[in-house]
Formats: sequence, C-alpha cells, structure tokens
Amino acid sequence: MNPFDFVNSINFTKEDIMMDDLDEKAYASFLVNRQLSYFNDTVMAANEMNVHSHLDNKLQYHFLLNITRKRKRFSKWFKPEQLDDMEAVKEYYGYSNTRARQALSLLSQEEVEQIKSKVYRGGRN
Repeated sequence: MNPFDFVNSINFTKEDIMMDDLDEKAYASFLVNRQLSYFNDTVMAANEMNVHSHLDNKLQYHFLLNITRKRKRFSKWFKPEQLDDMEAVKEYYGYSNTRARQALSLLSQEEVEQIKSKVYRGGRN
C-alpha cells in the first residue's frame, strides 16, 4: 500500500483501508499530511496531525478520515526546480546549492555559457 492510497481513501472513497499492522506500518504520516496541506479545507487538519505526530499512525489516519469532507482533491507535488546553470556552476567550482545560487547572481550570462561549455560532456538530449 502506498501513501496515495491513504490520501485517496481520506479524500474521496472514505473507506477504512487500514486493516492490519502492515497497513499501519505502510502509512507515511508526513506524506499524507503534506498532500493534505495543499488545500484550504484540509490544511488545519494536516497541521493538527503534524502537531500531534507522536500519536499512532492508526489514530492519525482515522482522525483525518473522519474529519475531512468527501471531495476530489488533486494537486501536483511541489518539487524544487533544478537549474541547468546552477548544476554547471556546482560541477565547475565544486560548490553546494547555496554557494552556486550566490555565484549565479554574480556571474554574467556569457560567463555562465563558458562554464556550461567547459563542463558539457556530450551525449543525447
């Protein structure tokens, strides 16, 4: 069972799918709370479960299952954007993400293009 099954049962089907201990171990409260935090009507319930993260997974799941109204909720997971320029600067200078961002703010576009051409390895796009 994956976290999306739990989110789907909390949001739409309203069926209790946590039947045994294996299901309780498969419940990832962080991922479920993160998914529910994207919506105005479920953000407070997700925050409440973050505050009470010491509770058992079964209690957290049943709280969210019973407090959330039935509704289809879809959202994309927010992922940090990866910049090609930042990756090239990181590889060229051996910098971390924060240092590479700082360096990018100081470098001109021509210098970034030179760095990208030096670290380019070829291959298919």
